Amino acid sequence: MTGRAGRVRSGVAKAAAALAAATTIALAGASPAHADTVRDLEYWLTDYGFTTAWTSSRGEGVTVAVIDTGVNGNVAELRGAVVGGTDVSGLGSPDGQTPVGDDPSHGTLVASLLAGRGTGEGNGVIGVAPAADILTASVAFGQDTGAEKSNDDQIAEAVRWAVDSGADIINMSLTRNTRDWPESWDDAFTYAFEHDVVVVAAAGNRGSGTSEVGAPATIPGVLTVAGVDREKNASFDASSQGITIAAAAPSEDLVGVLPDGGYVQWDGTSAAAPIVSGLVALVRSEYPELDAANVIERVIRTADPNGHDVPSPLYGWGLIDPVAALTADVPGVDANPLGSLADWIELHRRADVEAPATDGENQEIVPIADPPPPRSDGAQTLLPTAWTLAYITVPLSLVAGFGTLAALLGIGATRHTKRTVRTREQ
Repeated sequence: MTGRAGRVRSGVAKAAAALAAATTIALAGASPAHADTVRDLEYWLTDYGFTTAWTSSRGEGVTVAVIDTGVNGNVAELRGAVVGGTDVSGLGSPDGQTPVGDDPSHGTLVASLLAGRGTGEGNGVIGVAPAADILTASVAFGQDTGAEKSNDDQIAEAVRWAVDSGADIINMSLTRNTRDWPESWDDAFTYAFEHDVVVVAAAGNRGSGTSEVGAPATIPGVLTVAGVDREKNASFDASSQGITIAAAAPSEDLVGVLPDGGYVQWDGTSAAAPIVSGLVALVRSEYPELDAANVIERVIRTADPNGHDVPSPLYGWGLIDPVAALTADVPGVDANPLGSLADWIELHRRADVEAPATDGENQEIVPIADPPPPRSDGAQTLLPTAWTLAYITVPLSLVAGFGTLAALLGIGATRHTKRTVRTREQ
């Protein structure tokens, strides 16, 4: 991965000025004649009020750990954002910035939606918390990755590392696809909650075979994120349902950055989760005195029911409302409104009760539908595989990138991921 600043977008033919620590970006109001096409596609920034919320908070001083396939901090949008990392798989680089596993693009996409800095005034992907810092913990998901540790053990280790490394928030755009979880997660998540960390998890996607939420989205105390479409209705494919859902955020037609610096539009709660993690970062930055329980309370109590009865297994307490989350008068609480893992452990992990047969370490998950066959043309768009259906809430209905502006705009494509490739100047 090169560190050169100059890149040309195929079909756009515009050089991007990459700033190593860009924190003074024009956040809104860019002239349509000069606004970058990628930035124009980030509809959620204005539709959900993030651009207004940025007048109060941009996530300064808050650190978010992205437990995923690794985050490449050298892409233009993330230079200066990644402040630390680790690899718990034994397959990546010690700093966690070398993507690993069968779906190596996933972590960088997530991080760019959360804390991307853009590539200049009005250009490139800007995250919902563009001043927040990122920690990356690379995990190699899959059955035959070569990792010495199981997926479950990698995640438990990554959670503890994130806490010890100073994370205020942990983003987990992944699912075990089972409601239960291994006992190693009891200790790891309890450790996070005891250290005042907000854990945000994706609900999963029906289109990837997840009809109902699975762990970690079922763990008491976790802020579980469902997805909605452009019309703010529950996404049929790019979301799931369950009683543990706390809030809903956009999960369709979202733009992220690939590890090679290219762009992709994708669907799924993997993308909705970092939007909520970014909102949590805005709240923690604006209200540094609030503990995790009251930060979560502020996010869910200010959510917009949007005409639905809430709490709902589709929307939780409603659609996120960044402006209200930062400005509304929200009474304080004494405990996490999403439940207590400690109480759950006391009730369900009694020594005299035999563990259920489904509660096994690194349990093999059988997808509901077969994934599409893998590509052989070298395209780096994200393709579901057997392991991603088991562990990662992958983007849905993916196609190869055409390297043209038409592909980025989705011309001729229906419910597909669109990609435009930026070629490097030599």
